[in-house]
Order: sequence, then structure tokens, then C-alpha cells
Amino acid sequence: MRLYISCDMEGTAGVCSWEQCDPNNANEYPIYRRLMSREVRAAIDGARAAEPCEVLVNDAHSRMHNLLFDELPDDVRVLSGYRKALSMVQGADEGFDGAFFTGYHAGIGVERAVLAHTYSPNVLYGVRIDGMECDETLLNAAYLGEFGVPVLLVSGDEALCVSTRKHLPWARCAQVKRSTDYYSADSMTPAAALALIAETAREAVWHRAEARPFRFDGSVTLEIEAASVECADYMALIPGFTRPSGRSLRFQAPRYILAFQALIAAMRIGRAAADRA
Repeated sequence: MRLYISCDMEGTAGVCSWEQCDPNNANEYPIYRRLMSREVRAAIDGARAAEPCEVLVNDAHSRMHNLLFDELPDDVRVLSGYRKALSMVQGADEGFDGAFFTGYHAGIGVERAVLAHTYSPNVLYGVRIDGMECDETLLNAAYLGEFGVPVLLVSGDEALCVSTRKHLPWARCAQVKRSTDYYSADSMTPAAALALIAETAREAVWHRAEARPFRFDGSVTLEIEAASVECADYMALIPGFTRPSGRSLRFQAPRYILAFQALIAAMRIGRAAADRA
């Protein structure tokens, strides 16, 4: 089996503040990047307990060079470094049998979801495809779905798992914490979370025949609600985007891949305004 893993950090057990997953924080970040790395290792070990797996891991958090290689099996490949043209799904078009999303989180605006955001919270406040509000899990799952790759496992908080079970009912969810507020969570200990992720990953691979790719078929409409008018000013410069209102943008695409690429491009250019350079 060929397994693709996209790993984020905010959904890691114990994480409840931006400082814990900010590479500029010399005190807390080193602790939580190790826990993030160990959760990825647990997912790999669990998958391999069910079936031999060739694994590619895409480090998908922040500057995208968070993973500690000494915590991972020697034979996995890791996509590391910022920026990646396809961001959290870089390399997902290489022909995989299934995917894991570890350390993921709920989308921006979701109630009782720790550190909830969608890609870049200072640029994007809402993303919809054909009217469906999409978080990172759905956006990334749909990209993988274009290549016939189903999401088998998602790990993170309760709000993420509720959304995943609604839209990807075949995916196994490892709920490692329950948000009590945006900046607080009732979390498992790291050791308990690792055991849960490993067992859930084993079950996910064992039952992978039940999974199916998540797709938006045919032409799609991408709608973006920018975090600010100045971000929308820059996004609207991209050919193909229309601007129904001050912070709203729309993009018609003949297939989802093009809409996803437009989203990533809009997010990148919108940051030029958000950074207030």
C-alpha cells in the first residue's frame, strides 16, 4: 500500500494556543513539534500493523519544516519546506492508495473548536465550493479525490471529527481532545493520544476497502470571503475572479483542481495585503 500523510499541528493532543505551534516561540514550540512528530509516527506504525506501507509525509504546518526526522521510521519520505505550490497537499498526485490527515482542526467560524481556522486566518474567513462551507479537511480531501485517493484517517479535536463524520463517513477519526473554547481544550495525554492514533490507523487501513474518494464532480464555483477588504483588493487582481461585494470573491472552474489552485494563489497574494508591508 502507498500511503500519503498530510500533517498539521493545531490538532495535536495538548495544543490549545498559537504559542505552542509557533516556530518563533523557543520555549513551547520545541515540545509540541516533537509531539506532532510522534503522532505522525503513531499513525505510520498503526497503518503498518495492518498492512505493509510505503509512506510519503507532507509537513503541512506553518513554515512546513516542523517534523523531527529522528522520530520517524528510517524508510519514509518527507516533503519539508516553505513554500510549496500545493501547500498541504503537495505530492498527493503521485499515485496513493489512501491518505491520513494528522493534527488537523476545524474550519474558521466553528464554535467550540480550538484554534479553528481555514488555511490562513488573517486572509481567509470563509471558503465555499458550490455553496458548501469547506474546512481544510474537505478542501484537501477533494484535491486527493481528483486522483482517486480516499482519506482513511483524520486526527484532531471533537469539532473536526464531527465535520469529518458528516462529510467523509468512511474515514476513521482519532479524537484526541475536546475544545472547551477557542483557546482551551480537554485533552488526552500524549501517550494516550499516540495509542489511540495508532489503533485508529490500524483500523483505517484494515477497512480501507470501505473508503471512497471525496469529489466535487464537474464544474465548480469557488467562493471566498476574505478576512479584509484590502486582502480582497489583491485577490481580485487574479484573472478569472469576480468580486460580488467588498470582501467576497467568486471563481468559476471547469474542474475542482483549478479551483483549488486558484484558492492557493488567492491566499498567497492576499497575504501581501495582510502583512501590511
